[in-house]
Formats: sequence, structure tokens, C-alpha cells
Amino acid sequence: MTGKIFRYVFIMGILVLLLCAVLFVGLQYTQTKEETYSALKQEAFYAANGVMLAGKNYLATLDTQNRIMWIDVDGKVLFDSEADAENMSDQSGFTEVKDAVTKGEGQGIRKSEISGRDTMYYALRCEDGTVLRLSKPLSAVWSAFVAVSPVFWITVLVLVLAGIFAFRAANQITKPINEIEIDALDPEKVYPELAPLVERIREQNLTIGEQIDELTRRQKEFSVLTENMSEGFVLTDKNGVIISANTGAVKTLPGCEESASLVSGVDGAVSEAVKKALGGERAEVYFEQKERCYQIIANPVMSNDKPAGSVVLVVDVTEQVQREQLRREFSANVSHELKTPLTSISGFAELMMNDIVPPDKSREFAGDIYRESVRLISLINDIIKLSRLDEQTVLPEKEKVDLYGIAEDVLDSLQSAAEKKGVRLSLSGDRASVYGIPNYLDEIVYNLCDNAVKYNRPGGTVDVTVTDKGKTVELSVKDTGIGIPAEYQERIFERFYRVDSARSKGIPGTGLGLSIVKHAASLHGAHISIKSEPDAGTEITVAFKAGN
Repeated sequence: MTGKIFRYVFIMGILVLLLCAVLFVGLQYTQTKEETYSALKQEAFYAANGVMLAGKNYLATLDTQNRIMWIDVDGKVLFDSEADAENMSDQSGFTEVKDAVTKGEGQGIRKSEISGRDTMYYALRCEDGTVLRLSKPLSAVWSAFVAVSPVFWITVLVLVLAGIFAFRAANQITKPINEIEIDALDPEKVYPELAPLVERIREQNLTIGEQIDELTRRQKEFSVLTENMSEGFVLTDKNGVIISANTGAVKTLPGCEESASLVSGVDGAVSEAVKKALGGERAEVYFEQKERCYQIIANPVMSNDKPAGSVVLVVDVTEQVQREQLRREFSANVSHELKTPLTSISGFAELMMNDIVPPDKSREFAGDIYRESVRLISLINDIIKLSRLDEQTVLPEKEKVDLYGIAEDVLDSLQSAAEKKGVRLSLSGDRASVYGIPNYLDEIVYNLCDNAVKYNRPGGTVDVTVTDKGKTVELSVKDTGIGIPAEYQERIFERFYRVDSARSKGIPGTGLGLSIVKHAASLHGAHISIKSEPDAGTEITVAFKAGN
């Protein structure tokens, strides 16, 4: 700003000086030219009088710096102070000579025939009709400016003074502006002319401060929201460079940090999704990492109908994928398990319908149909139980339940099956209660004890113990059955999974009992542990939290 003010003031001074100089030179030139013509006229007048008195001899003796030419009425040169008159051409055709002949005097400026320079001419008609002409080079007029040369030095001095003044004026104008304190504006401490500007700046500062506070608040809210998201969140610019990424995204995507690029340096599927989003399209891809499955959802951020960046969500869908896998496996297993009894029932019924079954075998076939029907009903009931446990939508309220009493009832209901198997049942421990859903607690105890009986050996035992340990109440079911190999123990709670089908062949069951136990225990916040060795029996313990 100082430079601009200096330039404007200095240029203005130069323009004023130039205009003054042009005006001065013009006036001086005009005045000098008029004075020169006046001097030529005066000298011509005196010379004309001398010629009339003494003739050509007067002109020869005349001491002058001007050229004098005496011209006859017919244009012939009678005398020339600087050239041979005999060799001069006819002068009657020149304007100043014509004017002198007709008007008595004439003047003009033209190039000289002899010197070729611009020359001032003045012609005067004498009494005898001849013309006396005086001339002087125009350059003599310009030489007169030498006398006024101090004026140019004064001009230079004025220009220097104008520059100094412009510099000081610029500093004095800008100094108060430069000394304004943006953070502590006071209109009373500046020029009155600057007070409105300072007041507007102060109001603008307040507005900007409020906007910054609002942006800071929103940024904090955004950071809190994104950091507390279970999903990963990434915001990129139009080139795929990360602007913001929460902790979830950083942990999930290697190399995902601010200023990094999602177009390169990440999983290929992620990179392709981001590229697609930056192209203006929504993209969804899946990728696996560290035994987890993630869904990437990339959406474009549009500005003026053009992609200005992208928003990327990283969602952990491992459980969803596992559930989908379980659902497919469950559907396949259910179809298989339902098909077997239905095929048997359909076959037996068809034989009986076509009277192919001998009368003495009808009772046996009817028994087979009954057993397959019971197996089918049991399977459907277990599926319904698992379905209800999976949904966990509307559940009965928990209440205080006597776990020891439930164990007594379960053992009573299994007494007949145990006697057929030759297995002895026993119950011991404490009268302990837990908070839970009676039907589901009954399922836990029944399925554990039912398996202990079915997979036991003739003459074996099933010992059920309820123990109150203060913070927990434990239910333990121990048998002396065939046992479970260590490599299968983690899978026994999977649906339809049965250990060593060759060893369990002929043992009735749906393969859903322990799955029901697992889900019911999870519903009560209980922990299941197992101890088992092949041919040495199995002990399964369910620990419920006291007061739960």
C-alpha cells in the first residue's frame, strides 16, 4: 500500500511538472519567436532607410548576425550578405517576398535553399519597390533556451522534493493503519476517517470468532461421534487422500492414517471401492483380515454435481457372515434330519397301505412309524426351542428359581430311561437358587442329564451336583460314559454336531441338545466348562452368577 501511495503521488507530481514544462516551453518558444521577428523587422526597417540613402554600399558595411538579401522588383537578387548575388535564383516566388510586394511586409518559416535548415524570414518593401529580406536560422531561437536552463535544474530539484514528499506522505498515511491492533481494535485511537473501517473490522472479528467457536464445537462433536462408532469411518478428498479417520478405521485398515491414500497402499478391494466412489458411484465390497470379515461401503461426496471426495464406512460383519453360514448349515442339517424319519414313515406307511406287510409284522411296522414320529416331533420341538432362543424377542421375566429342585424333577423324569440303560442317577449339593427363566433352566439341566444317560455305559453313573459358592451357583453333571476326544470338545455345542457317528450310531438324538444348553446358558449369562477323556466319562459344569 505504501508503494502504491508513493507511486501515485510521485507520478502526479511528475505529470504536473511535465504539464508546466510543456506550457512554459510553448510560451517561451512563442515569445522568443515573436521577439526574433520583431528584431528582424526593426533591423530591416533601419537597413531599408540606409539602402535608400547609401545604396548597396551601406549593406556591405552593415555589421549584423542575420543574413540580408536585397531583391529587385522582378525577383532578381541585388545583394546577399552570405552568397554571390549573381548566382542566386529568382526570389519573387517566395511567400514572404510576394507579401512584401503586395502588402508591404511578409514573414514565414521554411528551409533555406543554401543551408537546408529551417529558417525564419522577414521581408520589407522599400520606397523604390525593391524588397529587403532578413533571415535567421530557427535553431537560434532554440538556443535562446540556454539562457533559461536554470529552470530545468529547478524542475529536477522539484522532482526530488516531490519524491521525498510522496515517500513521507505514504508513510504518514499507512503508519496508523499498520499500527492497528486487530485483537484490540479501538476506533478512538485511529484517524476519524479510519474509524468506520476499524468498527467494521471489529464486528467482522466478532463474527469470525463466533463462527470459529461454532466450527470447533461441531468438529469436537464430529470427533466424539466418529471415535465412539463401532464402525470405521474415513473421509477422503477428491484424490483419495485421507482427511479424517477414526480409531476403528486405523485399527482395521493398515496404513489408514491422515494424509495417506486410500487409492493405493491398502487392500485391492478397498482401493477399487474408493476409486469407484471418487468416480461418483456407490460401492460395496468385502475383505477379510485376521480371521475377521469386513464390509466396505464407499459413497461419493458431491459438490456442484462433481465428486469432491468420498466417505468410507468399515463395518465388521464377521458375526453376520458366521450367522449366515450357520443358517445355511442349519437349513441343510434340518433338511437332512427331517428327511430321514419322514422317509422311514413314508416307506412304512406305503407298505401298509398296499397290504404288503404281513399281519404278524403290522405291529412291528406301526412301532417303527411311532418311533420315527416321536423322533420327528422331538427334532421339531428342539428346532422351535433353538429358534426362540435365537430370536430372544419377547422373553418371560426372570424369577428366583430353585436349581436344586429343577435337578430333582429332571432326574425323576429320566429315571425310567436310566433304568433301561442300567445307569444309576444321583443328586447332591446345596439348596441353591438363581434368577432365571424356569423353562430354559429346565432345558439346561434336562439336556445335560439326558446326554449323560444316553452316552453312558451299562452300569454307569450320572452324578448331578448343585454348589452354592457365594458369588456363583454351579451345576455339574458328571457321567462315566464314552467320553469326548479333546479335538471335538469345542464343537459339541454346534447344531447337529455328533462326535464319532460310528460310536454314537443307534443312540437316539437330534444333535441339538447341547446347542440349546449353550444358548440358554448365554441367555442367563452363565459360563460352561467341560472336562472329558475318551472312555473315561465327561463332566460339564455350568456356573451361574449369584443374584443374576
